[in-house]
Amino acid sequence: MQQRYNYAFFDEASKREIRRAIIKGVSIPGYQVPFASREMPIGRGWGTGGLQITLSLIGRSDVLKVIDQGSDDSVNAVNIKKLVADTTDVEVTEATEEATLIQSRHRIPERPLRADQILVLQVPTPEPLRSFEPREAVTRRLHAEADYTGAWLELFDQIVRHGTTTTGADHPVLVNGRYVMAPSPIPRFDNLKLHQADHLTLLGAGREKKIYAVPPYTDVVPLDFEDYPFSVERFDGKRCRLCGAEGVYLDELVDEATGETYHQCNDTAFCAARRAAREDAPSEGSWEGGRHA
Repeated sequence: MQQRYNYAFFDEASKREIRRAIIKGVSIPGYQVPFASREMPIGRGWGTGGLQITLSLIGRSDVLKVIDQGSDDSVNAVNIKKLVADTTDVEVTEATEEATLIQSRHRIPERPLRADQILVLQVPTPEPLRSFEPREAVTRRLHAEADYTGAWLELFDQIVRHGTTTTGADHPVLVNGRYVMAPSPIPRFDNLKLHQADHLTLLGAGREKKIYAVPPYTDVVPLDFEDYPFSVERFDGKRCRLCGAEGVYLDELVDEATGETYHQCNDTAFCAARRAAREDAPSEGSWEGGRHA
């Protein structure tokens, strides 16, 4: 660990202030808590909100995992891991089951998280009402009055225009029957993983200076209509070309040599674990969609 910095980069007063915002967010699920977002050695919009939560919580016995759109090896994930490791000397891992603190951008891991794990999501735009109301004072009043007419009208407009809701990611959800929340731009496929989850989910937006949370065993319900129910991305008949997984979120790729379209697990660590398990113990079954088959 480089001694030029305090442990976990921040001074202790800054960590306490962020932790107070986290506690308030956990106490009021889905409510956006303002906090004094600090300057970081990475640009705003590259995960500073999630990183500040991670640095305020991480302890010497923690094991850290960082993923960016499902990948452990992207530039953003590697840089965040390096910053945290350089200022804390904690162990880092790519295995979801080994981590106690998981920071992610745009995905929730395929392997179900346990009660002793914390998921930190990076959020670019925390306000779910921003697309139709640009004024912060007005959106805060709408949340206080639980007036979400605009959010429902936006979904209705999508149905009128396209015959279905068209939110590919960041589909708004109702948390604990009270606050409409932006679940960060995770795919619709991941929204249901927040509902009654065993783990704590913390969401941080550094540029917008907001922290909010979904505590364990909390109802998280995507906004939808009875005659147009919420649906997730489907990959019927598709499986990962590398590990054979079905029922997971897949990326559609093109083989540059042949022009052939194929599918591959978006969660690279999940895919690698399946391949390793198949090579080491092919007779013991495999993981399918986060469950042992």
